[in-house]
Amino acid sequence: MLKYREMTKDDNAAVAKLIRKNLEKHKLDIPGTVYFDKGLDQLSDYYGADERRYFVIEDAQEKVIGGVGFAKLDFMEETAELQKLYLDDSAKGSGLGYELIALIEEKMRDAGYQYSYLETHDNLQAAIHIYEKSGYIEIERPKEVVHSSMNRFFKKRLR
Repeated sequence: MLKYREMTKDDNAAVAKLIRKNLEKHKLDIPGTVYFDKGLDQLSDYYGADERRYFVIEDAQEKVIGGVGFAKLDFMEETAELQKLYLDDSAKGSGLGYELIALIEEKMRDAGYQYSYLETHDNLQAAIHIYEKSGYIEIERPKEVVHSSMNRFFKKRLR
């Protein structure tokens, strides 16, 4: 039985490990990615405000096997950025990526956002496939994106 819930401080190490493992696997353990963010080991300190939330999914043994978050995007009106969607290898191919997207989009709508925006990379082809099948449309790199190694950008209308 899977359980979705909001992230707590107790999840910090598991979520950071999950993110780093995924980035290493896809050769994205490089500057300009979350891999080197100083706050990665304390994500619960960043998320938890109305405009920034993060949710995890646990398996039957209460192990964190995935997560997804959002934060207000300052350079696009009425837009939240879908952030840090990652799954453990054991959960990939099960449809949980779609479930996490649906969950976070619902949370974005509840928070009053009209649009969802996300950044990804060519190396993450499975993620790009899920985003496109979930209704995300690729857009040009916004001029406000300066220090990111991400090279693919998507947006979706939520309402």
